[in-house]
Amino acid sequence: MNSAVETNAVKSNLPVEPNTFVGRERDVGDLRVLLESMRAVTLCGAGGIGKTRLALHVAHSLRDAYADGVWLAELGDLPADGPPEPVARRVAAVLGVAAEEGRPLPDTLADALRGRETLLVLDNCEHLVGDCAGLTGLLLARCPGLRVLATSREPLRMPGENVWRVPPLEPREAALLFEERARAARPGFTGGDAVDRIGRALDGVPLALELAAARVRVLSVDQIAHRLADRFRLLNAGDRTAPPRQRTLRAAIDWSHELLGDEERVLLRRLSVFTGWTLEQAEVVCADELLGADEVLDLLTALVDKSLVVVGGEVAGEVRFRMLDSIRRYAADRLDAAGEGAALRGRHRDALLELAERHGEIGIAERPAPWAARVDLFRRYDAETGNARAALAWSLEHGDIEEGLRICTALRTYWIVRGQAAEWAEWTDRFLARGHDLPASVRGPALAGRAQIAVGDRDFVQAGTFAAAALGPCREAGDAFMTATALVTLAEACTRAGRAEEAADRLDEADAITAEPGQEWNRAYASIARGYLRIRQGRLREAREPLESGLATMRGIGQLWGAAHALIGLGRLAESRGDRPAARAHYGEALPILREIGARPEIARALAGLGRVALDLDDLPAARAALAESLALSRSTGIRLDVARALDTLAELVAREGDPRRAVLVGGAAAALRDAVLETAGRRPGGARFERTLEPIRRRLGEPLVAQLWGQGRSTALDDAVAAALRAPEPVADAGPMADPERAAVPVQRPAPEASRSAVAAPVTPPATLTAREREIAVLVARGLSNRGIADELVISPATVARHVTNILTKLGFGSRAQVAAWAVDHLDDAT
Repeated sequence: MNSAVETNAVKSNLPVEPNTFVGRERDVGDLRVLLESMRAVTLCGAGGIGKTRLALHVAHSLRDAYADGVWLAELGDLPADGPPEPVARRVAAVLGVAAEEGRPLPDTLADALRGRETLLVLDNCEHLVGDCAGLTGLLLARCPGLRVLATSREPLRMPGENVWRVPPLEPREAALLFEERARAARPGFTGGDAVDRIGRALDGVPLALELAAARVRVLSVDQIAHRLADRFRLLNAGDRTAPPRQRTLRAAIDWSHELLGDEERVLLRRLSVFTGWTLEQAEVVCADELLGADEVLDLLTALVDKSLVVVGGEVAGEVRFRMLDSIRRYAADRLDAAGEGAALRGRHRDALLELAERHGEIGIAERPAPWAARVDLFRRYDAETGNARAALAWSLEHGDIEEGLRICTALRTYWIVRGQAAEWAEWTDRFLARGHDLPASVRGPALAGRAQIAVGDRDFVQAGTFAAAALGPCREAGDAFMTATALVTLAEACTRAGRAEEAADRLDEADAITAEPGQEWNRAYASIARGYLRIRQGRLREAREPLESGLATMRGIGQLWGAAHALIGLGRLAESRGDRPAARAHYGEALPILREIGARPEIARALAGLGRVALDLDDLPAARAALAESLALSRSTGIRLDVARALDTLAELVAREGDPRRAVLVGGAAAALRDAVLETAGRRPGGARFERTLEPIRRRLGEPLVAQLWGQGRSTALDDAVAAALRAPEPVADAGPMADPERAAVPVQRPAPEASRSAVAAPVTPPATLTAREREIAVLVARGLSNRGIADELVISPATVARHVTNILTKLGFGSRAQVAAWAVDHLDDAT
């Protein structure tokens, strides 16, 4: 492995500005200054006034000012009456933060953002003002390095908010904007006096100016000015309570709409059902007897030319399109006025369902496809998330429970990989709650898919419950594939619960089913699950074959995400057997696969494995690089158990670097977090890696000081513990709160192979230390092996085993092997 581990340098998701930003130079400068002193700024104004464009331009100009990035959360497509905490969910999705079972998502977000210097842009807040205000207030109170720049048609009305009213463009700026966009539409365009008249007639509203400028291809400037004047007079009798500029924008859109041909109007209003789309999707959903599919391309091009549709980026080899929010809402009103709303939204849902089921089969290799095609689909569903939410909301609202559940089941793989399991678990649960009478062919697979989502969310209790419930209806429906899926998922849950015999039985049942053609994914996953089970049992010699078999099958069907899961298992196995070069190779091979599809939680776990191996090989710079990135990823996704494990390994690294006091403090903080997470999940807290290094530290510092430092670490704020763990080693300790004023190198024994880790951390005093070999032997004692059996398993002599067993009994204060076995079973750490 190279000494430096590749890091993710992306610190922004801001879209590229589509064209030149014109005018508002003073506004941009003032907002930059304002954000230095004010932590919450809301840009307010009518639709089309340029709030979003101004916010994005300011955000782009500040990208280098925030060490942890500038991030955009677009809220315009969120329904006001959708699932709870919609803004928190969207922000979490943008930042890659995973929800935690039993914990409010805003609290998880606050933990992820605490200590980070970040600018968060919340765009289109007007229909979710209360939710935006509540989340913003909570995050600002807990995250001192956070700034929030919001756009809304009305203020959020929260303490500390600075409301910035976005004004119309000044006449000079309006003329410049019109001329710039007109030249883009018609090269060689030259303005005239009529340009100033247009700017005044449109009150300097940027969207109206851009719509008007698009017409220079077919109208002269004088004609445009004349038509605007006529149209405004016709609309003066409208809603007089609305702000004048809002009426002007409506007039501009109305005018632009009425210049369209009949078929262009039909397509425009029908496209409003999408949050974004491809040409193929538009042809499928929008075409009928009124609009031929072969006409859609030319009509769509015309709408792009007239600035009513925006060309987005290319995803999975297809160009995507979208509408500005104001135009999409206008077009949606036109769709309902035409009496087409229900039919088109139903067609939109049905088209997405058909695609989702086909793509879902490709994702889990029921349909043959190369890995590159699957990577494209992972990226595609990043862009399709808004359409999936809209389809699910429509299905739920209209009682189409079967269709909604089928979408949830089809797309489960994409949501799990992306770390979005929590949101989609809730969608599935809402449909399941209303789908008790559905056919077994729908409900069974939905329950099995829900179980898999629970595994992705690291909730193995729920995974077992849903998987067990799925077996009956899946068998009743004769669905062998989903029956096998439920069995393998149930085996995973049993493995985590320590019910090894039951897990093995479920895997045996799955093997009997998956021998048939078309079951390669389940066959491979069952094999991999068996390998993980044997690792947790300490049956290391028997674990390699099922892992390698699963790996070969996954590669054979072009499912490298599944292959990466097997590679991580092989890395764990190699670590347990002390084969560090093999472990490093397996983790290193998994990492680029996971990066390619953005599987952030698993990237963090592969990096953690590389960090442990580098540490065992005394490659401290490589260990620090890998562990630091792993910790950052786990911190950003909100997976606290992974954070605890990364801190635990970093504590050992800090000790190796010669700072034993800081190491004990970080180790204590890791133990406190790990125990809290496991207790919340109803699982017994166990020991960890750093505890193996405590004995030499005790000898160096003395038991009283180690106990004091351990207790201090357990009460240290997580941000402080993370900062201490990530602080690079220095020749002389600094004066920070976690510093060791008497830093001295402590000889730390390099850990030997281990099958599992165990020991219970007391509330303040760190645990008595077994060596890695003693822990491994304790696990094998718990399996009932004799000294001869243990010797055969570990390829050592029976006399050596006997000596280790005596040491274990002495250190733990036990008098029998039965006590050792009970202790090992109770305190076996969750290491995989």
